[in-house]
Amino acid sequence: MKARNEDTKRFEQLILPHLNAGHNLARWLLRDATAVQDVVQESSLRAFAAIGRFADGNARAWFLTIVRHQCYSWLKQSGGKHYVDIDDEAAMQEQDKLALSHVETPELLAARMQNAAAMQIALEVLPVPFREVIILKELEELSYKEIAVVTGVPIGTVMSRLARGREMLKKELLRNDQ
Repeated sequence: MKARNEDTKRFEQLILPHLNAGHNLARWLLRDATAVQDVVQESSLRAFAAIGRFADGNARAWFLTIVRHQCYSWLKQSGGKHYVDIDDEAAMQEQDKLALSHVETPELLAARMQNAAAMQIALEVLPVPFREVIILKELEELSYKEIAVVTGVPIGTVMSRLARGREMLKKELLRNDQ
């Protein structure tokens, strides 16, 4: 019983702070709100079950690795057929808060929202390996080393995918801008 309590405390300390990051990664990889919830829940259960074996290290990268593996398992099981638009309700709520701010004019707010929508559309068309490194680097602010741990590829591959992904993203944004 004491070991279980220690595992619970350790899980709460090490993993719970990174649930949003796991949710964000799953959301971008899966693009299916129901699957995201299932994958993050399953990943959390797996992390909890293995928390006693987790050696001191980067808990965020460890948890995101679990989430990533669960996402790929889900994509494999679904045959890649589940590509549903992202339910971005949380982001919209945040945008609504900013809209209430007196700092932004309606024109600036509209331009910012249009740019964010264009970026989301462009990100969604990228192949998953490129999309995931961009998400992990730009949105989750992981280092190259942490991304290499999460994705299980060498740092050079991370850097290559990031460069190629950014180039694809740029081309997609320019194509959509025309």
